[in-house]
Amino acid sequence: MNEVRAFLETTLITIAGHDITVAQLLVIPTVALIGFLLLGWLVRLTVKAMNARGVNADVVHVVRRALFVIGLIVLVITTLDLLNVPLTAFAFVSGAVAIGVGFGAQNIINNFISGWILMWERPIRINDFIEVGETSGTVEEINTRSTRIRRVDGVHLLVPNSQLLEQTVVNWTLVDKLLRCIVRVGIVYGADVDKASEILKQVAIDHSMILTDPEPAVYFEEFGDNALIFDAYFWVYSQGEKSARQIRSEYRFEVDRLFRENDLVIAFPQRDVHLDGTLRIERAD
Repeated sequence: MNEVRAFLETTLITIAGHDITVAQLLVIPTVALIGFLLLGWLVRLTVKAMNARGVNADVVHVVRRALFVIGLIVLVITTLDLLNVPLTAFAFVSGAVAIGVGFGAQNIINNFISGWILMWERPIRINDFIEVGETSGTVEEINTRSTRIRRVDGVHLLVPNSQLLEQTVVNWTLVDKLLRCIVRVGIVYGADVDKASEILKQVAIDHSMILTDPEPAVYFEEFGDNALIFDAYFWVYSQGEKSARQIRSEYRFEVDRLFRENDLVIAFPQRDVHLDGTLRIERAD
């Protein structure tokens, strides 16, 4: 027994005048593992309780990240305390790390801080439909380094958080899910414009996913080169580009059907060619 005690009390390393024994090195991993498991359980319990109360997904995400970071800091400090190692012992190391971060990890720190800004200010939230450059999709998760976006074709993209703060971002659902759609239709010259306008408006009113407040509107936009141009404006509740395209497609199908029933012809590009002189056509034998 004395030999075992002596072995456990054997000093392995000395940091800032404090001895670290074998016993401490054996106890610390156990304490760290238990602490990490307890931290994960606490985070899951908190998230479950917030979800049960219907808390916004973005708030849940911020709280989960904050609890995890704070818990890790407490766990590290507790571990050092069990080792009897003062934080001042790492002053030199932390200074060296800070210099290394300043020169070699600027992008990582930039994205890390940008991630916390996004989660705190919430210009972009989970389930928002956004456009960044030529990319558009639904925000699935905002992490500390990058944001995960799912495009309409199902592809997942990881966009650095700093880009979401430095570039222009179009958020389709920031305030609400209202979206105005525009459908342009051209009919041939000589067609009944009043009837065409009536059909275009009635199709919008009859569609179940098109709002009646604001009321749909149809405008005789211009006399085009090949057609009489009408623009139909209507509002929908949209989850993104996919649903908006679907509604516009259904609207066009119905307009095309009613136009054919009422002998209204949708125009197509035409050109009149005028020839000066005599046109002679010969038949080859």
